[in-house]
Amino acid sequence: MSNLSNMPWEDRPAGSKEVVWRYSANPIIPRDLLPTSNSIFNSAVVPFGDGYAGVFRCDDTNRRMRLHVGFSKDAVHWDIHPEPLTFECDNAEVGEWVYGYDPRVCFIEDRYYVTWCNGYKGQPTIGVAWTKDFKTFHQLENAFLPFNRNGVMFPRKINGRYAMLSRPSDNGHTPFGDIYYSESPDMEFWGRHRLVMSPAPFEVSAWQCLKIGAGPIPIETPEGWLLIYHGVLRSCNGYVYAFGSALLDLDEPWKVKYRSGAYLLSPRTPYECMGDVPNVCFPCAALHDEETGRIAIYYGCADTVTGLAFGYVPEIIEFTKRTSII
Repeated sequence: MSNLSNMPWEDRPAGSKEVVWRYSANPIIPRDLLPTSNSIFNSAVVPFGDGYAGVFRCDDTNRRMRLHVGFSKDAVHWDIHPEPLTFECDNAEVGEWVYGYDPRVCFIEDRYYVTWCNGYKGQPTIGVAWTKDFKTFHQLENAFLPFNRNGVMFPRKINGRYAMLSRPSDNGHTPFGDIYYSESPDMEFWGRHRLVMSPAPFEVSAWQCLKIGAGPIPIETPEGWLLIYHGVLRSCNGYVYAFGSALLDLDEPWKVKYRSGAYLLSPRTPYECMGDVPNVCFPCAALHDEETGRIAIYYGCADTVTGLAFGYVPEIIEFTKRTSII
């Protein structure tokens, strides 16, 4: 994902001092793009072939949480398959579908790994599968015990092992949440769990004081792994989801070097503030062009539609250091 000269882009608006700014044509994916969709949000995209591919959260009009495959030439206009994604699995118990949501997609070595919140026997854990063509998906063992959400893999092995961030949770709307790091030698057995970050004290950084969770696949930079992550404020009017940034150590990613005290993006626009779940900006994917430093962040808006925001990685790193609460 290092050289993406054809990735989506829009220059910073004139007069703006924002580190991350919204695409003027947001939302890029409407809630009813499919005949059966109630909402399309919290989805993952990656470069694929001569364009892009993605795995999308599409809640249907039964309000069932489903995953769908989509393709695009420009990563803005998407052709999402109307039929839900199905997984091939050697173990019928593991492969039994109950629900799935909030996918991430990570390219490692020769294949794309998909992680998602998987309803194992109706309890949330991290499902894992791989594909090479976005046609056939091979489901592996669930990564962790329930209850867990926000499984986000690193794009290369760390010290010879696969690595993943996650957020242990509960079976409900989880009034807590910390980011943990785990490793695996084989994508089946996961261990060496390490705490990465916990919610910040309210008086230090209120937007991330209730719970936090990893967002897009971390981006490797000379300064460390750049992690875009969401944080939640419990306000008098309910939860508010915003997102910020952190820099993790390259060799020991459970060690946080810098962590933004200010948010990068928080709900302000009508499509972020109004929807099935008001006041949500939830990042799940990012495209990065190493040559120009450009980044395009895909985020769910009010659990209803999909938005796009832009920035420059060097500026986000500077912002992370300048506002750091570490």
